[in-house]
Amino acid sequence: MKVIPISQLLPGMFVQSVTKQTGRIKIKSQGWVKTQAGIDKLKNVGILEIEIDPDKTLIESVPEKEPANTPSPVTKRDPWQKTHSAEQEMGKAKKLYDEAKSLQIKAFKDIKAGRDIDIAPFRDLASGFMDSVFRNQDALACLTQMRQKDAYLLEHSINVSILISIFAKHLNIDKDIIEQLTTGALLHDIGKIKIPDAVLNKPGRFTDEEFTIMKNHARFSKEILQAAGLKGIAVDIAGMHHERLDGKGYPFGKKGDDISQYVRMASIVDVYDALTAERVYKAGMEPIKAFKILKEGCPDSFDSELLTKFIQCIGIHPVGTLVKLSSQKVGLVTQSNPASPLKPVVKTFYSAKHGRYTQVQDIDLAHKKSQDTLESAVKTNEYNIDLQRFYKNSILP
Repeated sequence: MKVIPISQLLPGMFVQSVTKQTGRIKIKSQGWVKTQAGIDKLKNVGILEIEIDPDKTLIESVPEKEPANTPSPVTKRDPWQKTHSAEQEMGKAKKLYDEAKSLQIKAFKDIKAGRDIDIAPFRDLASGFMDSVFRNQDALACLTQMRQKDAYLLEHSINVSILISIFAKHLNIDKDIIEQLTTGALLHDIGKIKIPDAVLNKPGRFTDEEFTIMKNHARFSKEILQAAGLKGIAVDIAGMHHERLDGKGYPFGKKGDDISQYVRMASIVDVYDALTAERVYKAGMEPIKAFKILKEGCPDSFDSELLTKFIQCIGIHPVGTLVKLSSQKVGLVTQSNPASPLKPVVKTFYSAKHGRYTQVQDIDLAHKKSQDTLESAVKTNEYNIDLQRFYKNSILP
């Protein structure tokens, strides 16, 4: 545990207890501080000093390792650079997303018919995703949140592909590697088509026998891609995205150094998207709760340093997240703000105070004249909001 003054408390830290205060307010429970507004409330009630658990911090500064004996500095691209606005990019991003769904459906039909899948269109699509991410990652990031409850098998692989492309860009990975990562992610669950529907679509917990059957999908994915002529990083992601650092993953029981950085990245993104996905039988989890579960899996299952960088990459309130502001306006995060992650651009369309839809308004929380702050993430069922209708009417061109 570590005791710090309230001035050093940051969003993402885990508060264990209050150690010094001027008033008599009692903190009801331990937990993560989600927003700057929450910290301000603690300051306002007289909290002076708190005890935190550093091991549970969701976002922390990860120092870059200096390369030894480097003759000259290497100029890295800015991972946050945007050459297009989100509005300009959205049309292209939507076309790519729809194309990805069509490709997935065709691939499933080919496999069921006993035919090898054609890899070339997936490589082209991966290149398209990458180009879109480099123009403005917010457009595709927003589309990953437009989920249909009955389309998980199709959308999950697409979302993982988009998110790993954004993650790889953030890490300044070479573009040719990003294309391989994105291709592998697009096809990482293709082996599920060989799993019996009764197991694949079961809403409850698997029996031991059913789980054994389900675990084979990663092996099937690897075999399908190899038969289609793919190899290297893409095949590793397909076959090993359920491997874990302690060797307790599947299907091969790989561990430690036998699991590459790229597979470690894929495993984090795969679990994150699965936890936050809307399913017919399960509501999607808020990103901060998904981060908590992933954090609890470090270092046994997941790479701690990579997880921290992934959280830094997409933020506590990623693009596409439904949030409530201090003004009680409700809207979607539509543009990220790497310089100040808690001050993104939010497209508001609903009033929590009055319980009704409002005129659509873009609010830049970082603008000097903005009086609003981000209060919390919310779920659509809290206000009975039809988010799909809003996406179609206000987000998509």
